[in-house]
Amino acid sequence: MNRRDARTERRIAAAFGLGALGAAAFAAAYVIGDQTQLLGGALLLAFAGLATGLAIWALRLLPQGPYVEEREPMISPEPERRALAAEFERDQAALTRAFLPRQMLTLAVGALGVAVLFPVRSLLFRGPDPWRALGRTPWREGVRVVKGDGAPVRPGDVAPGGMLTVFPEGHTESSDAAAVLIRVDPARLALPSGRAGWTVGGLVAYSKLCTHAGCPVGLYVKSTQQLMCPCHQSLFDVPRGAVPVAGPAARPLPQLPLGVGPDGVLVARGGFTAPVGPGYWRKA
Repeated sequence: MNRRDARTERRIAAAFGLGALGAAAFAAAYVIGDQTQLLGGALLLAFAGLATGLAIWALRLLPQGPYVEEREPMISPEPERRALAAEFERDQAALTRAFLPRQMLTLAVGALGVAVLFPVRSLLFRGPDPWRALGRTPWREGVRVVKGDGAPVRPGDVAPGGMLTVFPEGHTESSDAAAVLIRVDPARLALPSGRAGWTVGGLVAYSKLCTHAGCPVGLYVKSTQQLMCPCHQSLFDVPRGAVPVAGPAARPLPQLPLGVGPDGVLVARGGFTAPVGPGYWRKA
């Protein structure tokens, strides 16, 4: 094998190696998350590596045409037959000697085949139901209510008309557990039936995720006792169970039942009344 053929084989092997790397990246991206751009880029690298390697192999190592075979006479003279046999042996050697490219081609195609199994697995084995996943947050019976820095919250920490963003203890980074704690006049509370005991001295707690598009509901209008979502201006009536009174939101903010623990710290008496976040997860 001359140096030119050796360099060509290394280039082919490198191209197939990139194809294998792209297939492995596709599998990893599929497992880690739903980054569509990363999945597409990985597939592009996988197929581009295969295509490049096969193209170089065909152009540089395989025999190049065009070839013309004379029809007459039908029986070739002996010298021509010997020459054809010798040329066939050389061509066959060119196909079989490229050991490294063939091995890397096998690796690239095998890696791509394994990567394809990941999406197939998702079709065969159903993942978690979003309705159930969003219906479970870290809030549980007896979980203490804390601030963003982890400090426990007591009933006196929220002034009349005040609002505080709170979390379940140990889960201050949870994206679906944030709640707004608001103190209103107990006499003005008109919560749905069965929720009379869910407040502590006028303190009510609701999920901070808007039921329209999941934006954080962080604006409280004290004069009207309404929570407002800054994204699309949905308004929720706090004393009446955070029912929507304006804007695109069609579902109340899920409420969190509250109590007081033995140490005087606010605790949850259960989870939210409904799945948090956008209403499009609702079952028909």
